[in-house]
Amino acid sequence: MKIAVPVIGTQGLDAPVSEHFGRAPAFTIVDMSTKEVKVVPNSGEHFGGIKVAPEILAEEGVEIVLCSGLGPKAINMFEQFGIEVYVGASGTVRDAIRAFQAGLLHEASDKDACMMHRH
Repeated sequence: MKIAVPVIGTQGLDAPVSEHFGRAPAFTIVDMSTKEVKVVPNSGEHFGGIKVAPEILAEEGVEIVLCSGLGPKAINMFEQFGIEVYVGASGTVRDAIRAFQAGLLHEASDKDACMMHRH
């Protein structure tokens, strides 16, 4: 199972979770089976690319995203790709994964979408 977390920085498991999902400079992807950690730059449309973050993560084989919050468009796109999204992550990637494993994050729904991203 591959888990992705939007991050500020390239420190792998020690990178801080970005509070702004689509504008996160990078994503840390952790393969929970192999323990491989990969940092993928966010080359999405907010950074001049043609893709959106959910597409980038789907191409990386991500199955679960842990984030602070995100907009309704991203939530809907992740649903289309069959990727589960959990909100409420904070601290580092390591902290977010521990919180997820402890059941402290909850699955995102339209009710959880960031109010400032409702457009």
